[in-house]
Amino acid sequence: MKTTLNTSDIARALHRDDNAAWSWNGAKALAEYLEEYEESTGEELELDVCAIRCDFSEYGSLEAWASDYFRNQADAVDQLGLTLGMDGSIDEESDEIDDNIRSYIRDKGTLIEFDGGVIVSSF
Repeated sequence: MKTTLNTSDIARALHRDDNAAWSWNGAKALAEYLEEYEESTGEELELDVCAIRCDFSEYGSLEAWASDYFRNQADAVDQLGLTLGMDGSIDEESDEIDDNIRSYIRDKGTLIEFDGGVIVSSF
């Protein structure tokens, strides 16, 4: 026996997960991503909010993700600049920094951008 969920059902289930604290826009974007993944791969997914919360995290911005991801580095700002291919000056154009962060994430995992933030897969 199985129940088929639509985007709103999935988003509501994710949003209700108090341990993940997804925003409504984040939950909806993640639900849409999971549905697109199902359609593109032909793989039927089972909704497991615990596994999803372990596999994905929501951030308010690309910079917030980068700050969190690189926080354990000895010198996070310099490491961020070096890792993202910047010349060491973190005062570069914001768009260039965002593009470098996007590329870094996409090379290693999944990036879902939505109005109000980003969701990044664990890697």
